[in-house]
Amino acid sequence: MLDKIVIANRGEIALRVLRACHTLGIKAVAVHSTVDRNLKHVGMADESICIGPAPAAESYLNIPAIIAAAEVTNAQAIHPGYGFLSENADFAERVEKSGFIFIGPTTDVIRLMGDKVEAIKAMQAAGVPCVPGSGGPLREDAAANMRTAREIGYPVIIKASGGGGGRGMRVVHTHAHLQNAITMTRSEAKAAFGNDQVYMEKFLENPRHVEIQVLADGQGNAIHLGERDCSMQRRHQKVVEEAPAPGITPAQREAIGKICVDACLRIGYRGAGTFEFLYENDRFYFIEMNTRIQVEHPVTEMITGVDLVREQLLIAAGEKLSIRQQDIVFTGHAIECRVNAEDADTFMPSPGTVKCFEAPGGPGVRVDTHVYDGYRIPPNYDSMIGKLIVHGRDRATAIARMRIALAEMVVEGIKTNVPLQQRIMTDVGFQQGGQNIHYLEKRMAEQREKTAGGH
Repeated sequence: MLDKIVIANRGEIALRVLRACHTLGIKAVAVHSTVDRNLKHVGMADESICIGPAPAAESYLNIPAIIAAAEVTNAQAIHPGYGFLSENADFAERVEKSGFIFIGPTTDVIRLMGDKVEAIKAMQAAGVPCVPGSGGPLREDAAANMRTAREIGYPVIIKASGGGGGRGMRVVHTHAHLQNAITMTRSEAKAAFGNDQVYMEKFLENPRHVEIQVLADGQGNAIHLGERDCSMQRRHQKVVEEAPAPGITPAQREAIGKICVDACLRIGYRGAGTFEFLYENDRFYFIEMNTRIQVEHPVTEMITGVDLVREQLLIAAGEKLSIRQQDIVFTGHAIECRVNAEDADTFMPSPGTVKCFEAPGGPGVRVDTHVYDGYRIPPNYDSMIGKLIVHGRDRATAIARMRIALAEMVVEGIKTNVPLQQRIMTDVGFQQGGQNIHYLEKRMAEQREKTAGGH
């Protein structure tokens, strides 16, 4: 078993990892920036080290500082959480070359899945269903690109190979706009990701976002833990996640789950991972694999009873998976609402001091947050300050519990997106389930028009 690990992250995920460490009797080292001295997990950690000033580039993205923290504390491993360096193959490589265990997949697999073009090729070879596309990077040959678009059929989407998080993509509806879209996406990709490779895919007009959670030990064993629906999105960012996905049958779950498990074994996957799919007309289309723990992992934990971060730590310690596929039983329904420090209407970030924080409670309610009374939210990082997760025997019960939990939640001194989450929970379309990834933005636009018309 590991004796001590460095948690190379901040906020609620750092606290989540620390709790998993302490559950297993592992000591945890918290690294933090100068503005994060008062983070909850820093006070609870066995040791803490300041790794730099507030800007992430000088602290949480500072690879030498993080590795130095592991060296001076005699830690054995580094857990990257999500975001920051979690899917950075160079970081994973530096960690392992420095003699530490990277709690995640091998460097080669991170690199493979980080390049969207190569990832799609690998998934096609593994039999994973993919969106019809160019099958590789687009060349500078305008005529060839036109032919590819015609074969795929408009609309198409141009995507950056090194992209993610909704950046580096353009939808094209006609031949006339194709070449300009390719040129613009190339230059954006070069500026944002240092890689100007782009590829083309069929643009699915009304898909849902359905993803499969996997665990693999890198020793020939892998399982899936069912699917999550993350279709409630704004600007390609998830707002609400749930498990299981409405309308997915046990037979569909078993079939796509097995495909993902087989792909894990084929590429030699190790740790927790997520296969992300667009789902339209009862068909799954692979878009990318996240080689880390995800923000929405708690909904899977709630319906399976499996502690995913604990499993990450055991796998990193060299243990074989102790759970078999037949051990996974799906119970009830879980929903997660992301709580952000931002205006619910304008989405402007709202950093500042939390004057009062009261977490909701009751059966089936879980709150993952690092916030407390008097905590000062810095303006330097992502606006997410916590996650509210509920579990019920069915979807209707889970929605009812979420409505109550949101009403009970008190966060004073800053603005939050709780009012938006309350509107989603009472929305008839959401309550019906199975809405596509454009649904939330469409509903919000309608609400804005209504409000503007009323003035």
